[in-house]
Amino acid sequence: MKPDRTTDDDIEDLLRRHAPQVLGALVRRYGHFDPAEDSVQEALIAAAEQWPGDGIPDNPRGWLIRVASRRLTDRLRSDEARRRREETAAALTPADAFVAPPPGEDHSGAGPSGLGRAPSEDDTLTLLFLCCHPALSPAAQIALTLRAVGGLTTAEIARAHLVPEATMAQRISRAKRTVRGTQFRQPDAQDRDQRLAAVLQVLYLIFNEGYTSTAGPDLHRTDLAREAIRLTRAVRRLLPHEGRVTGLLALMVLTEARTPARTGPDGELIPLDEQDRALWDRTAVAEGTALAEEALAQGPAGDYQLQAAIAALHDEAQRAEDTDWPQILALYDLLVRRSPDPAAALGRAVAVAMVHGPRAGLAAVDALAEAEGTAGAAATAGQRNYRLDAVRGHLLERAGEPDAARTAYRAAADATLSEPEARYLRRRADRLEHPDG
Repeated sequence: MKPDRTTDDDIEDLLRRHAPQVLGALVRRYGHFDPAEDSVQEALIAAAEQWPGDGIPDNPRGWLIRVASRRLTDRLRSDEARRRREETAAALTPADAFVAPPPGEDHSGAGPSGLGRAPSEDDTLTLLFLCCHPALSPAAQIALTLRAVGGLTTAEIARAHLVPEATMAQRISRAKRTVRGTQFRQPDAQDRDQRLAAVLQVLYLIFNEGYTSTAGPDLHRTDLAREAIRLTRAVRRLLPHEGRVTGLLALMVLTEARTPARTGPDGELIPLDEQDRALWDRTAVAEGTALAEEALAQGPAGDYQLQAAIAALHDEAQRAEDTDWPQILALYDLLVRRSPDPAAALGRAVAVAMVHGPRAGLAAVDALAEAEGTAGAAATAGQRNYRLDAVRGHLLERAGEPDAARTAYRAAADATLSEPEARYLRRRADRLEHPDG
């Protein structure tokens, strides 16, 4: 055991880091997702109870695997059919199959069956692929990824999505049933690109929900945003030359770098052009910029690489007026030609306004609204994209139409479920109604 010089937070971070590797090892070996996860959770609880007093084991991952595998063996033996299956498999398994090797030991020469292979971060990637199985809906993929790979509790995931814990538990259970029986391995080369795209999309959605919560009282869910970055770093360690992965990590790091300046003393939202850029995390900006450059050099520029390049141009500007908007517009032009993403198209409309004036930007926004079927009174509040109205309000204000801008701001405030964004939009509307107030 190592001397007890760590805090509870250190232990929690260590457990969260090892949890997906331990779960991956058990699922790879036994193929039972639900009981394997339960056994891992029991091992994590045992560690949280024992390690603060006894000290962290020299090989914490091996400790967790041994404890979790014993718990899982007990579970499987409780059922007669599973017991026979377990005893047969156990007879074929080396006695040290679940003892993690000391740091630096190479187990790349394990036999073709993989039964003796030590768990590694490869299992984390395989587990991510499993959680992002194409048979699952995006919502189920996100929930299962946060549970199995991120180590969040069902209650934490439910709070992040503003749904009852029982509802989230059912969603996760259904997802587990869907992937039950799926072979625990990375996808074949022919479908790897598609599956990797799903993994990255899930991580991107988790980050976005953390960076700007779509609903609730908080603008920023630090735990979700940081978890998305942590998981993306893990994927990049496994796929260091994959430009999409590097680009997504760059985008996250560059965006998260602005967090200290996004809210005021009372939690109020501060838009990008009004933020105190001295508060931005310049170490993160430097890392993200380097990652963005590396991503562009790793192959054809995809969506994440282009978005990262846009984020880097924003972060490199010392003042809002120093932003290289023509270059940003050129990148958005490339992005929208590649992807029909409405958020990218709306970002391009803002860039058009910054380069060619608010009237040109308004024309682009109106074209988007018409294309999405949300223009005019025909759309209900539930159907409207509130971000379209928010951008329209900003551009109308710049164009010198305060009444129309006020109407757009209020429409956006009524449509968003984010309380900080709604308060910000209503303040903008009130300021136009009472400019001297």
